[in-house]
Order: sequence, then C-alpha cells, then structure tokens
Amino acid sequence: MRSQRPLISVLIDTYNYGRYVGEAIESVLAQDFPADEREVLVVDDGSTDDTPARVRKFGGAVTYLRKSNGGQASAFNFGLSHAGGKYVALLDADDYWLPGKLSRVAEEFEKHRDAGMVYHGLRQLNSRDGRIFDAQAAQVSGFLPAKARDLLRYTWFPTSFLAFRRSALDLLLPIPECLTIQADAHLSGLIVFVAPIVAIPEYLAVYRIHGSNLFAGASRIDPVRCELRARTRAALIRGMKRWLRERSYELTRPELQMLTRQWEVAQEEESFRLYPPNRWRTSRHLVRYAHYYGPQLGWRHRAVTYLNAAGSLVVGYKNIHKLDEWRMAITHPFRAPERQQEVNMT
Repeated sequence: MRSQRPLISVLIDTYNYGRYVGEAIESVLAQDFPADEREVLVVDDGSTDDTPARVRKFGGAVTYLRKSNGGQASAFNFGLSHAGGKYVALLDADDYWLPGKLSRVAEEFEKHRDAGMVYHGLRQLNSRDGRIFDAQAAQVSGFLPAKARDLLRYTWFPTSFLAFRRSALDLLLPIPECLTIQADAHLSGLIVFVAPIVAIPEYLAVYRIHGSNLFAGASRIDPVRCELRARTRAALIRGMKRWLRERSYELTRPELQMLTRQWEVAQEEESFRLYPPNRWRTSRHLVRYAHYYGPQLGWRHRAVTYLNAAGSLVVGYKNIHKLDEWRMAITHPFRAPERQQEVNMT
C-alpha cells in the first residue's frame, strides 16, 4: 500500500482500444521517473473487447478501474476521483508517450509554482503508412487573458499532450458528462482562465491516427461520427461560455468576443460535414475563419484563405479542395501531390 501521496497521477482512458492500450501503458512504465512518485490509473469505459485482459497483464504496476460506458468526460471524472497526485498527466489509450515526458513535465511544474497546465509539441503517427510528422501549432506560455494576442493564438491540444496541477484542475470539475468526446477541450480551453500555462517545445508524445479516432483521422465522411462531433462541440461551447459568465468574464470584451467567434467558426465547420453549405455561405465562412483565426495564421495562410473564399463562389464547397490543387500545380509544377492529415485542434 502506498504510504504517501504520489507526485504525479497518470490517467489513461480507454474504450475498446485493447489493440493499443498495452503500448500506451508500456510507454508510461518505461519513463525515466521514480515509480514510487507516480501512479498509473487505467479507466476502462465499459470496453467490450479484450481490454481487461490486456491491462491486467501489468499486474500491480497499474490500477485498473472499470465503469459502465459513458464517454470521455465520465471516464475522466471517474478516474480523477481516484487520483491522488499533486499533478495529473492524461493519456488516451491509442496514443503513447516518448522518453522523458514525465520528468520534463514535473520539472516545469516545480519550476513554475503557479502553472496550472504544462503541455508540449504534438507529434502524429499515420498508422496507414507509418509516417510521423510534427504539427505546426503555436505554443504560448503565461496567463493568457492578460495578453489578448496570446489568448487568441492559443490552440487546444489533445489529451495525451496535457498535464495539470491538481489544485487548478479541480476548479474545472466535474467535466460536463454530455462531452462524450472533446472533454479534453473543456480542460485545455478553460484552464487558461484559471492559472498560467507552460509550453514545452519538445515532442514528448505521439497522437496515433488510425481511422477509428472519434475526433480526427477519418479518410471518409462518417455521418454518425460527424453528428457526434457537432453535437458535443455545441455542448462544449455552451458550457464554456456559461463557465466564463458565472465567473464574471464579460463576453462582450473585444478579445473574448473574438475568442468565442473562433469557437463558433469551428462549430460551423463541423456542421458543414453533415450539411454542405451553398457557395455564399462557404465563402462567408472562409472570410470569418481568416479574420477570427488570424492571430494563429501566418500571412500566407490568411492570404490563401481569402483567395479560397473568393474561389469558393465559383467552385462551391464540395470542390474547394481543387483550388489548393490548382494553386500547387501552378506554383510547384514538378512536386508530387501530397495529402497530410492533421489533428483538428480548433
């Protein structure tokens, strides 16, 4: 029996990811970090595959917690009710950590005693071809509401790249359990209003794109998955706005108004997957995207988005990808076409 509180609780959430969960656990146990200073909790959200047997192979090295299926938020809430660490590091069962993750996270928390969250660079693995690439996303540190530009440049990173100081995390709990996915966005989106955050430039985890991800990586439009994404994002935005209002944040302030417009533009894009827009609405959406996400975009990206807004009036939503193909054919005539999947973090 543990005699003292662990420094870090590692919380792995899983649902029918038996084929991946072993690698996720191994990536934690292999960390260069004292075993007596961390605990590993695996929350099984009612899996019907061989997840229980695969987790139990690790014996006492992990704590296996099983519950009825309720989604990501309920899994987080359940796991956090059992977590005793001063810090909490999250890991989705289909992802894995790279060496040095826990040591670096603990180092930054100890160095920045007011930090509520530590996060780091996002590396992605395309399981179909084994290709690994790094996401080009801004990383910002500090208390973001104090600097509007940083607040608007901030990007929500996925579960496996986030670690929290428990005392700050508690201010965001319980996570609304209607968030069967995107519960990590509730945490990473609101923690910036609770405490400063720290960004580590190293790549310390890998997001696995395998085609069955609930939020990213699908090669075709899945109406059920799209509807789930749209519904939970709508609930996420409502809940975040309510949380801010309850804490006396005035949403009419220019920077908060622009921030919430970012959320709404992202929600609108989700709805387009199910209900393709007409040409005028497509163009208007792209103009709004270039404007509200401007602080996150380079000037070339903004310029291309405005060009696409104009071009979409001609080609329409379903053919908008052709604008980029034609542009690449003109500007890089000898380059072979590439398709790069990226995690949607908006």
